[in-house]
Amino acid sequence: MLATLLSGLNPEQSRAVTLPSGSALVLAGAGSGKTRVLTTRVAWLLASGRATPMGILAVTFTNKAAREMTTRLSAMLPFSPRGMWIGTFHGLAHRFLRAHWREAGLPQTFGILDMQDQLALIKRLLKSLAVSDEAFPPRELQRFINSNKDQALRAEALAPHDAYHTKLTELYAAYDAQCNREGVVDFAELMLRSYEVLTRHAPLREHYRSRFSHILVDEFQDTNALQYAWLRLFTAPEAAVFAVGDDDQSIYAFRGAEVGNMRRLMHDCGLTEPIRLEQNYRSCGCILDAANALITRNDGRLGKNLWTDAGAGEPIRLHCAWNDQTEAAYLVDEAKALHREGMSWIEMAVLYRSNAQSRVLEHALFQAGIPYRVYGGLRFFERQEIKHALAYLKLIADPDADHALLRVINTPARGIGARSVENLHTLAREQGISLWQAACGHAKGRAAASLARFVLLLDDLRDKAAQLPFAELVSYTLEASGLRALYQADKEGADRLENLDELVSAATCFVCEDPTNLLNEFLAHAALEAGDHQAGSSEAALQMMTVHAAKGLEFEAVFVSGLEEGLFPHENAQHDANGVEEERRLMYVAITRARKRLYFSHAQQRMLHGQIRYSLPSRFLDEIPASLIKNGSGTIAAGSPPPRAAARKASPAVHRAFSGGWHIGQRVRHVKFGEGTILNGESLGEELRLQVNFAEHGTKWLDMRFAKLVSAPS
Repeated sequence: MLATLLSGLNPEQSRAVTLPSGSALVLAGAGSGKTRVLTTRVAWLLASGRATPMGILAVTFTNKAAREMTTRLSAMLPFSPRGMWIGTFHGLAHRFLRAHWREAGLPQTFGILDMQDQLALIKRLLKSLAVSDEAFPPRELQRFINSNKDQALRAEALAPHDAYHTKLTELYAAYDAQCNREGVVDFAELMLRSYEVLTRHAPLREHYRSRFSHILVDEFQDTNALQYAWLRLFTAPEAAVFAVGDDDQSIYAFRGAEVGNMRRLMHDCGLTEPIRLEQNYRSCGCILDAANALITRNDGRLGKNLWTDAGAGEPIRLHCAWNDQTEAAYLVDEAKALHREGMSWIEMAVLYRSNAQSRVLEHALFQAGIPYRVYGGLRFFERQEIKHALAYLKLIADPDADHALLRVINTPARGIGARSVENLHTLAREQGISLWQAACGHAKGRAAASLARFVLLLDDLRDKAAQLPFAELVSYTLEASGLRALYQADKEGADRLENLDELVSAATCFVCEDPTNLLNEFLAHAALEAGDHQAGSSEAALQMMTVHAAKGLEFEAVFVSGLEEGLFPHENAQHDANGVEEERRLMYVAITRARKRLYFSHAQQRMLHGQIRYSLPSRFLDEIPASLIKNGSGTIAAGSPPPRAAARKASPAVHRAFSGGWHIGQRVRHVKFGEGTILNGESLGEELRLQVNFAEHGTKWLDMRFAKLVSAPS
């Protein structure tokens, strides 16, 4: 049986699986078969008699991974593994607390709050304490509670530095007291409560330490401080820890993951070197060479070099687009070409750094008739914050739209509760009028003042609709409605704010046959885009997702879009060394999702936050050898200028004049890019684009409808 278990493993995989004793850190590169190694290790320990089913503790990060491990073990072993301790951190902590509810101070039938249940309890708590949810937003309090629990910090252990954090700490303590009264625990509490029980009860801790002789952990680079401490409480000095992970794929620092736990484990277990799994079974050599070259720029790595015996494969394709729309058109054309060659849509993926990028891409795919699915998320016009914004715009166009009014009458919270809305319904039904009409002149009672403010807000928005250009109206609506402030107050609201900015960009770019009816036409456009165009669950469809969502997945062809400074790497990380390193690891993850075809694209100008933004190509493109990349004119030979350097290089052009008095060779000045020289230009009907080489910012194509360009002295 042992020989059967080991068949098909490469030498390093076999070495890891058959490690005779002691602990080990297995540094498993992307596509190196880490799940197989971890599962086979468990089976080998049991089949060789080195462990019993009761002596195994195997921890994963997702229920899917736990189910996969259990299924694989069922096929490998002559008995069912279902009684073994195999599961996620939270699942195993829950199992522990069910067995030791008395020691944990919990009722035997304690309940578990998911994130929505937790948020609802927090809202009830704030209301019962007469605390304003505007001064202390429920989601912000939820984040504060959970982040402190993830660091094993109760309210009494905190040292608040100002009045605001003092109040947050008081609310944290009140929340814990409320949970105890109701006999419930949240997800973070599962880990913290089990950790506290093991810390306090030495006999219980020693029982589990003597029980688990082998502790195996998957995705170790994603563990946080509490999870690491929790594992150490289960670990006896003589126990063997078998941790599998990849420091180059640590991309969840924003969730509290500590990549340093890998080195911490090596120190605590007395390990000098990890076991490295470097043979890749997923990608061709060119893709792996690009990934290796990129990630070597990060400091403090444990170090590995992926390789394959599958051959070099095709070079990476790089495309520089004029703007985000032509970038999307390029991706559509290439996807169609791959499909004509026989590749299924489901084997293709488009990756982006920010959710807001999906709107332009979705529109291009929809127009081209390509089936697509947004993986792990909603399409742009289906997202909560976008639907809120569209509801306000709908009320500007038609205040009698009851469905739109119901969506935003108390979003953001303005003191109009369910009882007030019910009273409005009654008035509207009795008098045969809309909810808006009921709110305007018929509402009474304590909610009247709040309703009056809501009515004044919509009156103001409707007045502005007659005064402001359409894009400015959208931007004003986001501010005046309070939507932007709502998500600014939420520390996890950055993606939603980016999506709101993208809505302004969509309004800026929107054109229709009847310019006098822009608002209604835009609302119709949004409704059509939000229609049932996404592929069904059983239909083969191109996958769209953020790079974060792509971790753990693989595809025949991968398009990495928006490779521009400020977008990828993200502008929030550009001036922080640790932040740039995490962005580089994210790029590494993106690259290693591809099996055979890899495409990079960036745009010279992109509509962001409702304004045209000009960016240099991402620094990550410079960090990949030019010999691995092919652009429209063929393979870039080694030693040729990298993409950002090439972008700065001026090309010769003949003298030509354009409308507006512009001509090739003319010296010009831009408000952002400084002085430059016009290299080329083209007219598209009444539109004019000029190509300008700027001394400090390289060559840019400028749309003269938006560009702030003036003539400069020669």
